Amino acid sequence: MLEPQWIEAVHDSLRSAVKRRLEVADVPVGVLLSGGLDSSLLVGLLSEAGVEDLRTFSVGFEDVPEERGSEFEYSDQVVERFRPRHSRFVIPNHEVLDRLPEAVAHMAEPMVGQDAVAFYLLAERVSREVKVVQSGQGADEVFAGYFWYPLMDAETGTDLDRFRKHYFDRPHVEFLETVASDYRGDDYTGQLIEELLAAPGADTFLDRVLRMDVTTLVVDDPVKRVDNMTMAWGLEARVPFLDQDLVELAFRMPPEIKLKSKGKHPLKVIARGLLPDAVIDRPKGYFPMPALKYVRGPFLERMRELLESERCRARGLYNRAHVDKLLGNPEAYMTPLQGSKLWHLALLEWWLQLNVDGAAALPA
Repeated sequence: MLEPQWIEAVHDSLRSAVKRRLEVADVPVGVLLSGGLDSSLLVGLLSEAGVEDLRTFSVGFEDVPEERGSEFEYSDQVVERFRPRHSRFVIPNHEVLDRLPEAVAHMAEPMVGQDAVAFYLLAERVSREVKVVQSGQGADEVFAGYFWYPLMDAETGTDLDRFRKHYFDRPHVEFLETVASDYRGDDYTGQLIEELLAAPGADTFLDRVLRMDVTTLVVDDPVKRVDNMTMAWGLEARVPFLDQDLVELAFRMPPEIKLKSKGKHPLKVIARGLLPDAVIDRPKGYFPMPALKYVRGPFLERMRELLESERCRARGLYNRAHVDKLLGNPEAYMTPLQGSKLWHLALLEWWLQLNVDGAAALPA
């Protein structure tokens, strides 16, 4: 097929995916509207489908000098165009800090992505109004929307080397510095990724990466986070971009079509004229929650208490010299995807205290 035919096929399949998730709902349906292309496109398609009483929900947090804590400037434009019944929540840092133990206790496993806490706090409010929402998870993995895909694709070397350079949170040597000697071992992460990328059935490097992301990463990370944090409040999140028919169609599409327009080219073409151009052409956003990225003030003190606690020391999981290094200058140690390495350590220790040690009962 030619490119316009591929895009039209994706458009038809996406319309069907959105409608399919309406047909199995006998309650009002909302959209978790971040202001990004994916959730905004869902709002546009639902409006085109004639959904009445469409409800949308956005959340924001406190700004820091380096980063805004919300993307309301984009979500507001979508609301202005389609006029859904919209709810916008701003959650102050003191509430985030107070609610962190509750959010961590509800995690089925440690989830270091800062948006897990954001989804938990948003879902509480949304669940008071609707019981089903549509969410944009999966679009980046299916249609190559992340900035690292073209960077990986341009690299040379083995599949593992190309992937590792632009995605791994830390090299294996740093992991060995992070944990105590009893927990050191071989590079099992590298071995697993190498095996997944080597599986037969994908013609190009990018096809292999996208296949791995859709079958492994998206299941074990973003979708699991959203599902876990929304279901904590009895809220069901449905993900049209992971509709089986749509995913199978996208996997047949030549990857170079997806990479055009700095990624997600088919979705951007579909959105043109339906959504405001500013939403389509904006830089990729990542659900900002600055307090868990730029760790300062009471957030830093809480993480210090966790990592210097008797329980943490007795557990013996971390190399104390590495913990002290991160505590001494947390903002100097960020992952390639700009996550706080200190938060990663603190989150794991917190989760172990709440869910393994039995330090606190699960909140009601």
